[in-house]
Amino acid sequence: MQAQPADRDRWLALGLLLAALAVAYAVLVHPWWTVPMRAENQRIDALQQRELRLRMQLQQAPAVSERLEQLRQQQTSGPGFLPEANAQLATAALIQRLETVVQQASPGNRSCAITNRSPLQPSTRQRYTRITVQVRMRCGNPELAAVLHSLESGTPRLFVDNLNILAQRMYFSPGVGAPTGDGGLEVTFDLYGYLRPSVEVTRAD
Repeated sequence: MQAQPADRDRWLALGLLLAALAVAYAVLVHPWWTVPMRAENQRIDALQQRELRLRMQLQQAPAVSERLEQLRQQQTSGPGFLPEANAQLATAALIQRLETVVQQASPGNRSCAITNRSPLQPSTRQRYTRITVQVRMRCGNPELAAVLHSLESGTPRLFVDNLNILAQRMYFSPGVGAPTGDGGLEVTFDLYGYLRPSVEVTRAD
């Protein structure tokens, strides 16, 4: 039994209507409605994830603050670093420490004296900022040993590097004014220490 012309026309019209609806959706609805809605949903998901991360960070804030305070207390009580706030103050304190130690080892600089002290540019190539002073001295053997021991065993921690010692047959004692023959030493070395690092907390977005 063959379909009547009226049935064929109805199916043809229905097919054309569906095709027109598909074209209308592809041209009008999808780019102007579906695509923006998908993008908006993705943005909402991203905001929700960010909100979750922020909420978790806020929950961890008391623990982070407590840990930060512990680090600050450790740095304050730790004797290893130079206590000064910047390189200029630390350099001045380093030189003053050197002069004090030499004066204690040889009161009046009778048998040990600083002949030159030259601050170097602070080094930031390492993890901590290094403060260095180049030192030249004329000392007797016992005084030099006392100076080096005091510098490296005191607080804050100081270090002696590039130590060079040249024995002299005769040298002028600063308090005598005449050459003596007790075997003085011409000494050069680098004296350095490290600045205390600043405590920082990095917060993620």
